[in-house]
Amino acid sequence: MEQKEMGIGVIGMGGFGLYAVQQFLQHPNTRLVAIAGSKREEAIRTAQRFGADQLGSLKELVAHPDVDIVYIATPPFLHYEQAMLALEAGKHVICEKPLAMNPEQGREMLAKAAEKGLLMVTNLMQRYNPLFARIKHLIDKQLLGDFLHGYFENYAGDEGLSPEHWFWDRSKSGGIFIEHGVHFFDLFAGWLGKGEVVAAQTTQRPNSADIIDQVQATVRYGDAGNHQFVNFYHGFTQTGRMDRQEMRLVFERGDITLYEWVPTRMVLRCVADETTTRELMTLFPGAQLDVTANIDPSKPIGGRHKTFHAYQQIELRFGFEVEKQHRYSELLRLMFRDQAAAIKQPDVHRIISEENGLTSLETAWTADQLANERP
Repeated sequence: MEQKEMGIGVIGMGGFGLYAVQQFLQHPNTRLVAIAGSKREEAIRTAQRFGADQLGSLKELVAHPDVDIVYIATPPFLHYEQAMLALEAGKHVICEKPLAMNPEQGREMLAKAAEKGLLMVTNLMQRYNPLFARIKHLIDKQLLGDFLHGYFENYAGDEGLSPEHWFWDRSKSGGIFIEHGVHFFDLFAGWLGKGEVVAAQTTQRPNSADIIDQVQATVRYGDAGNHQFVNFYHGFTQTGRMDRQEMRLVFERGDITLYEWVPTRMVLRCVADETTTRELMTLFPGAQLDVTANIDPSKPIGGRHKTFHAYQQIELRFGFEVEKQHRYSELLRLMFRDQAAAIKQPDVHRIISEENGLTSLETAWTADQLANERP
């Protein structure tokens, strides 16, 4: 049977909006119907390229009979009002992160979507990364023993963020935890379960009255008596050429380091027996394996007052051939495919659902509130 065409309407068609929509439109039977409220050159060119209507307002967009999904790619302070307007009009919504400026708004948005039987999804596409599932499997199966500690460090460039940019205005962005940190709070929650923010701090840029350019938070995961802590740092302080990200997960018998904010490259270092090595090479097919040292398997080694046997200390390198932007494009396609399937079959399992946007926002909001309670 011929499938009904799915129409997309966009509010906020800037450079990233175009990048994302190009990926969404690769889904079969999907069409860009209209762009609203933007006179940017990117929006004009995109409308011409895809034969889309260019409308003057979001109200016109949500009233368009051929629009099924509204994609919101505007600054965070606009998400609540724009999403609620779209939901009231009976349109599904995919929204750039964060879901909203605060959890109260987020809960209202999800309640309205549930009332109307619509999607209200935040584009937290990190969980579609094949590395996410591989790391999740490694943690759940305890291939390197218990998880002990982690960190994410984001040394971000700020060359494109002038002092007047909305990013620095907390009333428009929500601050770094909310505008940017939600991606990584969600990523670690996917690996470790829901966490609790136990500490948070911010740093004000010298000679600036209102620019907070560095934030950090500590989140506690696990059950009582078996806690693990993860530190999250974001600094928007670098020249663009030095923009880089790194996250590390430490286990009883090794550690994993992931690189880039969309992780593509991984280095795993551990001590392992033959069975573990085979399982790791199956989990990371094509990985480069280097032997750092041989270990006498007849003599137990230990840590944390536990003993175990290993025959080698090894290092695996995986994903170094992957182009980050291509992987990013793939994740956007997978996210949209997942949501499009849910529109047709509402009970289908989704990797990212409405709750991801709200839970990550709640964590970010708590970190922001805790950091700003301090002198």
